[in-house]
Amino acid sequence: MHFRIFESWRLMAAILVMTYHFLRFGPGDAFQFDLSHVLERLLPLMDMFFMISGFLILLRYGDKLKDWPSYKSFIVRRLARFYPLYLVTLTFFILVGVMLHLGLVSSTVPERYDYSILLQNILLLQAWGTTKELSFNYVSWSLSAEWFCYLLLPVYVFVIRRAGVKGLAALAVASVILLEVATRAGVIPFKSWLLADTWGAYRAFADFAIGGVVMLLARDSRLKWRSHALAWGLFAFAMASMMMLWPAYVIVGLLGIAMFAAAVVERNNPDGAKALSVLSPAGKVSFGIYLWHPVVETIVLALIWRHGIEPLGIISFYQFLIVPMIIAVLVAMGSDRYFEKPVSERINRLFGWDRNARKPHAEAAAT
Repeated sequence: MHFRIFESWRLMAAILVMTYHFLRFGPGDAFQFDLSHVLERLLPLMDMFFMISGFLILLRYGDKLKDWPSYKSFIVRRLARFYPLYLVTLTFFILVGVMLHLGLVSSTVPERYDYSILLQNILLLQAWGTTKELSFNYVSWSLSAEWFCYLLLPVYVFVIRRAGVKGLAALAVASVILLEVATRAGVIPFKSWLLADTWGAYRAFADFAIGGVVMLLARDSRLKWRSHALAWGLFAFAMASMMMLWPAYVIVGLLGIAMFAAAVVERNNPDGAKALSVLSPAGKVSFGIYLWHPVVETIVLALIWRHGIEPLGIISFYQFLIVPMIIAVLVAMGSDRYFEKPVSERINRLFGWDRNARKPHAEAAAT
């Protein structure tokens, strides 16, 4: 089934993260400072991204991953779906780095274009603790983290088949405990593992497992909940816990509870989510919005706004802010339709899997 609530939550998270990043080009007033701090507290929504991915990927592939050919098929199809887009955005920032080193452009973060760690970016290793700073397309750490989970998908499947939901829950708890220990010991050099990005693969591994637990519980639940307001209320409570800086494991737990409620009520009352279909064109490309927005940020804000429009004083930053946001959404939608899907289909045909290339909503939402 198509989980429209999850789709809308992911879209919301992508827009909030995009807004947080775009605010760096603001006028430096009190409003920008306050809003940035509010949005910064909502960054654990990235964990919801990983949890929803774990939910959807394990829902679709948990029963299909049986041997090496099925695993190889999964890996190649995932790469075909996301790597072409990733490579295009990475290439853009490689070119920006070249212009920076030639003195043609300037940057407030020149360390981001460190070619000594380019290989880690090409191989999607930048969120595995292999780099100290975010580099090139800085948001792509989350894709590196997802890739880590895709590679380890057989671990989740093995645990589920051997020990069911209890085994996967034990794996999730053990992962969170190890994250807490590693963070407090300074191995993961962040104040909280919910903030880890260059070490985000291990954070995502735990989130994926939690998402899988939620999926198993929701799939087997006989609860008759139908109220979509319940799911949205629990989601709002989880966001409130972020604002109040509650402990990381509490925030993740509340997100899991909200996801469970959303899955159950949408299964029992799918018509209750019909109103969200208006968001579906953008919701389906939420990850594309997330990956494209640094490119839009560089062109529209760092170049056009900073050097062209801002000096004229004809419009305020907050009035102009809607422009790069709309552009990012439209670029992501166009990229998905005219570039990502056609290239993915060609790659699948190349490997002989074109007959299975039509993906159900669950896989499409997981991208």
